Amino acid sequence: MKKFFYAGLMLMLALCLSCAGLGKPQTTKFVFLSSTIGPIDAGIVPRLEDEFEKDTGIRVRHAGAGTGAALKIAEKGHVDLVLAHAKTLEEKFVQGGFGSERIDLMYNDFVIVGPPNDPAGIKGMKKATEALKRILDTENYFISRGDNSGTHVAEMDLWGKAGIKPAGSWYAVYEKGNTGNVPTLRFADQKQAYTVIDRATFLTLQKEIKLVVLVEKDEALLNFISLIPVNPQKFPRVNYEDAMTFVRWLTSPEKGQKIIRDFGKEQYGSPLFFPNSKEWRASQN
Repeated sequence: MKKFFYAGLMLMLALCLSCAGLGKPQTTKFVFLSSTIGPIDAGIVPRLEDEFEKDTGIRVRHAGAGTGAALKIAEKGHVDLVLAHAKTLEEKFVQGGFGSERIDLMYNDFVIVGPPNDPAGIKGMKKATEALKRILDTENYFISRGDNSGTHVAEMDLWGKAGIKPAGSWYAVYEKGNTGNVPTLRFADQKQAYTVIDRATFLTLQKEIKLVVLVEKDEALLNFISLIPVNPQKFPRVNYEDAMTFVRWLTSPEKGQKIIRDFGKEQYGSPLFFPNSKEWRASQN
């Protein structure tokens, strides 16, 4: 399944590169982004791309994949920029010389959701790790993406902090988890199971599902999202100049960060993401 999914991504990427003319060296006025799926599904990535093009005339298009797969695409030098949310994988990518640096962009948080009747009794618990231990102890059904995406890495980090290696009939990996958080959450809802998901995905689906947020606002659940320019010294063909123009626009308090700050407020009553660039943080002091 993963092999076919990755092959599909590469085919989509090849088609986009062909249409955009990115196969030619040093193509300008077009940036190709390899992005984790959650922010795409939430709508923030297309919105930022569109507003940037209006401002600069530079087009940005994306290929969506879990963070692990998004970084694998970038390791081939096929894209100019990566949007990811798994610090350990991102640091490995930069240390390997594939990316030039990690740049703070925005954050939201993960939540633990489950059935309204909460058979594991975790509602209101302050520590996500304690909630996971309770799910294990009661052997209530839990769904994992299981695809080395940022969400899966975050989930496994939580199990690790709880001192647990999840396994058993109560713990299931969704076979189509590599298609993103939206289908994973829908599947968990069908099974009335517990899962770890980002809040933006939950908010976009909350009127369509029965699962509810049971554990939240633990610092361990914060979800930091970064930008990584692909290293032009390793891949001279990448459009580093326009990618960095996009990075500067995204991290500007007056441009991308302002859009991130307000995105989702009108539709959901609260923002789906929070600005987090160093430029934004400096502007708030």
